[in-house]
Formats: sequence, C-alpha cells, structure tokens
Amino acid sequence: MHRGLTGDYKAISTVGNEQVRAFVPRPLPPIPPLAIDGDLRRILDAALLALGRLDGVTALLPDTHLFLYMYVRKEAVLSSQIEGTQSSLSDLLLFELKEAPGVPLNDVTEVSNYAAALEHGLSRCAGGFPLSSRLIREIHEVLLKGGRGSDKSPGEFRCSQNWIGGTRPGNALFVPPPPENIADAMSDLELFLHDKKKETSILIRAALAHAQFETIHPFLDGNGRVGRLLIPLLLCLDGVLKEPLLYLSLYFKTHRSQYYDLLNAVRTEGDWEGWIRFFAEGVREMAENAVQAVRRLAEMVARDREHIRQLGRVSGSSLQIHHSLQIRPLSTVASLTAETHLSVPTVTKAIQVLEGEGLVREITGRKRDRVYSYQGYLSIMNEE
Repeated sequence: MHRGLTGDYKAISTVGNEQVRAFVPRPLPPIPPLAIDGDLRRILDAALLALGRLDGVTALLPDTHLFLYMYVRKEAVLSSQIEGTQSSLSDLLLFELKEAPGVPLNDVTEVSNYAAALEHGLSRCAGGFPLSSRLIREIHEVLLKGGRGSDKSPGEFRCSQNWIGGTRPGNALFVPPPPENIADAMSDLELFLHDKKKETSILIRAALAHAQFETIHPFLDGNGRVGRLLIPLLLCLDGVLKEPLLYLSLYFKTHRSQYYDLLNAVRTEGDWEGWIRFFAEGVREMAENAVQAVRRLAEMVARDREHIRQLGRVSGSSLQIHHSLQIRPLSTVASLTAETHLSVPTVTKAIQVLEGEGLVREITGRKRDRVYSYQGYLSIMNEE
C-alpha cells in the first residue's frame, strides 16, 4: 500500500543562498494505518518466534554476562564498520588491553566508544530510565567522546543543516529536517515510543522508530550508530528480550543498498510495509544466527571445561583462567593475574598448560608482554 509522502518538504536556503527542500517527517504512527496482510503477518510472527528462541537459549550459557561482554563488542565492530572503520574484534580487544591494534587509533577509539555508548544505554534502561530524547543525547555524547566526531556537538541536537549523500545539500540524496524542526520531531518520536496503549506491536514499533530516527537525523554525526542502537534497547525495554542479544548491523551491512532504498521508499512513497518486511526478516535471520552462536559457544566452553578438569593439580587455576578468557578471549598474564587474583607464576603455569592442550595460542611471538588468544571462542565470534 503506497500512501505518497510521509512528510512535508520545507524550502530552506543553504550556504551561497542555494535553495533546497528539506524533508520533515509526520509523526508516527503512519496515517492511514498500516496494511498488514497475511504474508507480512507470517513474517512478523516468524521473527517474534525467533526472538523467543533467542531469549530462551541463554539458559545454555554458564554465565550470560560473559557472552554479553563479547557480543556487545562484536556489535560495536560491525556497526562501526558500516561507517567506514577498519577495526576488527581483535583490534578492539587489543586496544582494551592497552596493546597496539593493527588499525589507526581513531578507528578503534570509535569502536570502543560505541561499545561504551551501548553499555551506557543498557545500564540506564535497566535502572528504569525511559528511552527518551535525553537518554538518546546521553548515548550520543558517549559515542562521540574523543576521537573522530568529538567536534560534532556530542550529546546535542544539531544547530546546522546536514544531508545524506552528495557534496552539499543541493546535490544530496536526502536532506533531513532543518535544525528548528528537530526538537518537535524528536518529541513526537518520544511520544510514539512511550505509547502506553501499546497499540503497535514491538517489532513494528521498533521498525517504525528506527526509520523515523534515521529520517530525522538529529545529530551532526553518529546518527546511523545511534539509530541501530535503539533497536536492542527497545526490545529489552519491552521485555521481548531479557538480555540485549539481537543486533541488526550485520544484516544492514550485508543488504546496504536495499536498506537505503527502502528507507527512501518510506519517505517518498509511504511504503512502510516494504520496510517492515525487510526489518522483520532481518530480525528473524539475526536471531537465528545468534541462537546458533550461543549453542556452539556453550558446547565448546563445556567441552573445554571438561577437558581442563581432567588435567590434575593444575585444573583449578586453569579453570579460572578459562573463565576469564570467556570475557576477554585476548589477554595477557598481567591482565589475567589482575582478574583472577592468582599469582603471576600460577597464571603463567596455567597459560602454558592451556597452550600445550591447544586451547590457547600466543599471537605476538614476543618473549615478553605476550598476548594469548582463546582461539576457538574468538573464531566463533569472528565468523560473521
């Protein structure tokens, strides 16, 4: 069903008095109402079923928080790669160890900031703070703290015009609302997110909110990353997921052209249904992928733990090291000593034992300050 424009064009003058039409979206939910036919309903139901399986599969993990620590960082890498960074998961872990990553420092700082921004949002929501314009600005401030973008008004809605594609607003692919319309547009979005009647299902609400946020583009930088961050926050706040295990960055990255085409079709043709179909298919696919990753990691960790238990006197300390490596699959003797409170000789011996058993691999080739990798764990996380 095509409704035509989902917003209004507003004439503005940019640098050099160039006349440009900026797009101001109308408040959600869409009018006329969405046309959810049987086929789209089946896709939405399949996505919700996949989310239910994902929410339940965490019971397989001995400690969900160990997995979450790494999973958040994996999402940070993927979401930042969409924006052009070259950082890998290993680069981020090395950076957190105060080791030199294999990419420019700005790239890995940007990824580290994303992980911190996501954790800030999750922590605030877990503490009962509502998903609001204020929290979105807080997340943005953490995201742009230091490194690239730190000069782009972190934590503040923009006071100048931005655009998407092209070299200036006059030849851009899309021109978001003028600065004077940002506050009202974000206020309308916040009202939609807090709809107490819950007349719109969570999946549809998340799909609409993400598209609306990307259309408003309220910041000078970091809009894409903040927009992707809103999705797991909404799912957790609504209770669909107990833990933030669903991320769509990989799906959006893989289907990048379709993603932008469908967002544009929402603006120019009112094709919300096409966008929701794409979004729901992404939720189903990414939830199924996450379920498989959790199962494989749980099986591998249990297998390795049982293997370590058979090692005799060194099994106790080796199990403690194995536990720490589930949080940081790249680590050093110094870091493991601080985390486990074991002595340096004990940690060194345990690492040597795990290395001899093929569970851990040293990756630097150095004689001192060596870095050890829980290779199996990192390989599963890196597969996508």
